[in-house]
Amino acid sequence: MKILPRVFGVLSVLTFTMPLAFAQKAPQQVSTTVLGAVDAATAARLIKQPNVVVLDVRTPAEYATGHVRGAKNVDFRAPDFAQQLAQLDTTKTYMLYCASGNRSGQASKLMKEKGFPKVVDAGAFKALQAGGLKTE
Repeated sequence: MKILPRVFGVLSVLTFTMPLAFAQKAPQQVSTTVLGAVDAATAARLIKQPNVVVLDVRTPAEYATGHVRGAKNVDFRAPDFAQQLAQLDTTKTYMLYCASGNRSGQASKLMKEKGFPKVVDAGAFKALQAGGLKTE
C-alpha cells in the first residue's frame, strides 16, 4: 500500500510537467536593458530594433578610419564627454563600441550611473566588422 501514494505522486508530477515539456516557446526578443557585453550576432539583431542608437566612443581619428553604419561619434576621451551624454535621450537604447571594448565598457558603466537604463556594450569594432555589421 505504500507504493500507491508514490505512483499517484509520480502521475501527478507527469500530468503537470508533460504539457510544459511539449509547449512551443515564443520567439525570444533581444533584451536591450542589460548592461553588459554582447557578441556581434546579438549586436546585429539589436541594431535593427527601433530606438537603438549606436555610439562609437573612439576618437574622431579612429572613427574616420571606419565605423558601424549610422553610428554617432561620442569620444570617451573628450573633456566634454559627460556634457555630450547629458544631451542624449535617456529613453532610447544605446549600443556602444570602441577599438577593444575597454572604453565602451567604461562608457556604458558611466551612462548607467547617469540614469541611462538601456545601455549595451558591443565591445570591439573589429569584432563587429568580422561579425558582419555594415560599416562605412
